[in-house]
Amino acid sequence: MRTISQCEPREDWTLELVFEDGQRRVFDLRPLLDCEAFQGLKDLGLFLAVQNRGYFVEWPNGADLSADTLCLEGRVA
Repeated sequence: MRTISQCEPREDWTLELVFEDGQRRVFDLRPLLDCEAFQGLKDLGLFLAVQNRGYFVEWPNGADLSADTLCLEGRVA
């Protein structure tokens, strides 16, 4: 199971991620912002408040994404 070592949110609704094995990815959340679970993250302040929980990232509104999703669907940085 993948573990996120670092997660840096950017003002363009992307996350810059480093995984425990050294892989680096950039995950673009913009395509998900119209999905009900992620609509609240259109508020940039809320998006930037993301927390790294190791196996997933989580926002204060309860939205989350797994490390596997972020790695598999993110582009190589």
